[in-house]
Amino acid sequence: MRRLAMLGFGLALTLTFTVAACGGSGGKQAVDQATRAQADRYAIEQIEATWHRASSTHDVNLMMTLWAPDATFGVGAETLTGKAEIRSFFVHKVAPFQPENRWISETPAYKIRVTVNGDKGTLYFQCVYVDMKTGKVKSVVAADQNVQKIDGKWLITSSAASPSTLGA
Repeated sequence: MRRLAMLGFGLALTLTFTVAACGGSGGKQAVDQATRAQADRYAIEQIEATWHRASSTHDVNLMMTLWAPDATFGVGAETLTGKAEIRSFFVHKVAPFQPENRWISETPAYKIRVTVNGDKGTLYFQCVYVDMKTGKVKSVVAADQNVQKIDGKWLITSSAASPSTLGA
């Protein structure tokens, strides 16, 4: 009987240590970090969704909600600095925002890449612009961005855009 009690005590002690090791604060921290990283990835992916909603509806104000105040935007040999220069570029030079163009903008899901490292990350996607009237692809542009969580919101801090192809 005593031997059985000692065996039961040993099993209970082992089980207690196992549960403590798996369910202790270290395990909870790992789950919290994974959950936070997943939430951050989702928030960064929403930059792409908002970008396309803004360009499909000619909503420059919505587009500008994605940019940090001192962001840079490299387009070809030109580098735009700050929201005022970036806004002017979208208003005056970007074809999807021009009133005569009725284009829908999308990204193939397999063309989106996101990384997260604390409060910084990266976002890559391609914009496929399709003319609503003809259904023809008018333009394909790749955007490679650095993003950062600023005051609780993920924003673009730097971006480089270039023409692309659907196969690239």
